[in-house]
Amino acid sequence: MALVVRPVASRRDLREFIELPFRLHAGQERWVPPLRIERRLFLNPRFNAFFKDGEAQLFLARRDGRVVGRVSAQIDHAFNRYHANSWGMFGFLEVEEDAEAVRGLLDGASEWLRERGRDRMIGPVDFTINDEAGVLIEGFDREPFIKQPWHPPYYQRLCEECGLTKAMDLWMWELYIEDRSKIVPGIFEMAEKLEPEHGIRVRKMSRRRLRKELDLFGETYNEAWKDNWGFVPYTKETLDHYAQELQLVFDRHWFMVAERVDTGESVGVAITVPDINQVLKKMNGRLLPLGWWHFLRRGRIMDRVRVGFLGVKPEYQHTGVAAAFYVEHFDMAIKRPQKWGEMGWILETNDAMNRGMEGMGGRIVKKYRVYEREVGARPAAPRRVLGLPHAESVEGGLLRPESRLPPQ
Repeated sequence: MALVVRPVASRRDLREFIELPFRLHAGQERWVPPLRIERRLFLNPRFNAFFKDGEAQLFLARRDGRVVGRVSAQIDHAFNRYHANSWGMFGFLEVEEDAEAVRGLLDGASEWLRERGRDRMIGPVDFTINDEAGVLIEGFDREPFIKQPWHPPYYQRLCEECGLTKAMDLWMWELYIEDRSKIVPGIFEMAEKLEPEHGIRVRKMSRRRLRKELDLFGETYNEAWKDNWGFVPYTKETLDHYAQELQLVFDRHWFMVAERVDTGESVGVAITVPDINQVLKKMNGRLLPLGWWHFLRRGRIMDRVRVGFLGVKPEYQHTGVAAAFYVEHFDMAIKRPQKWGEMGWILETNDAMNRGMEGMGGRIVKKYRVYEREVGARPAAPRRVLGLPHAESVEGGLLRPESRLPPQ
C-alpha cells in the first residue's frame, strides 16, 4: 500500500483537508470540532491576515487513494525579519497512527521550505505562534479551550520517532478564579498600591471602540512580549483580523487595560475570553440545522474562560500591574457566570509568569510541545514512497495573498 504526499490543489483536496480531523477524532470525547465554515475562511488567503506577509502550501498524504494525514508548510516573513533568520514552519498536523505517513508529510513540508531557502522548520503552528500551536503531550483527558489543539497520545511518539526534537514547551495553568483564598496575600497588597503609589489604574475595554482598544493592546504586546521565544509583532492587518474574531466572544468584564492616570499611556493589557469551545462542541462543526441555536444561547453555556494575554511593558513590571489584573479576575468571577479557567499558554522558560500562576493557586494541566528540525535533514528510515511533484508543480497549489482557494 503505497503512500503518496501531494499538495492541495483542488476543491476536493481542500474539503478532505478540512474533514480529516472530523474522521480521525470522531468518537473522541475530548476533541472539539471547529466550525467548517470558519476553517475554510481561515485557510483562504483573502480572509486571513497571515497571507499579507506570508505564504503557505497545504499537503495531503494518501494511501491507496485514502487520506491518512495532512500538514501545511508556511513561511512567516514578519517572523523571519524580526528574528533575522530563515526559518520555515509546519502546521495543521493531523494523521492516523502511521509513522510512514508522518515521515512523508514532514519530508514534504521540509522539501518545500528548503526550496525556498529555509534552513530550519518549527511546528506545529497554524499558521503562526499566535494561532493554535504545539502537539499535546500532557492533559489528554481535558477538553481544549478556545484556540487550543487536542491530539491523541500517539502524535508525540510519531513526531519524535520521525526525527523532530523539542524546541519549546507551552504550559496551560488551571485557575479557580472565584476562590480568593488561594491568592498569596502580597498580590492584594501590590494591587492596592497601584494607583496611589504609581498613578496607574485598570479599566475595561469597550466593544464600540474595540478596534481602537486593540491598537493599545498591540502597542503593549509588542513591547511586553518582544524578548519572548517565538514572538512576532502584531501589525495593523493582524489586529484588524483579531478584532473580527474577538467580536464573537467579547465580554467587557474580562477585557482589561492598565493606563497611567496622568498621560493615558497604556502600560499593560489582559484579554480573557469566555470559552466558545463549550458552544462549538454542541454545534458539531455546523451552523445548521441546530448549531445556530446553541450559538445564540452561548451566554448560558460558557462557564469557563481562557486568559489568553496578560502582559506589562518592561518599565512598569515593578509596579504591581500584573497583580491588579489577577485581583480583577477574581473580582469578576464573583459577578460573572465564569468561575474557573485556564491561563496560557506560558513558555516553560517564563519563570516570572509561572511563579505568578503558582501565587494564584494554579496548577499545570496541559503541556504542548513545539518541535524543530533542520530543513533537509532526514533520519535513517525504511524508504517510503513520496509522490511530491517538482517545484513548478507545487506552485500550482501555493497559498499567497493573491491566491484564491478552490470554490466551496
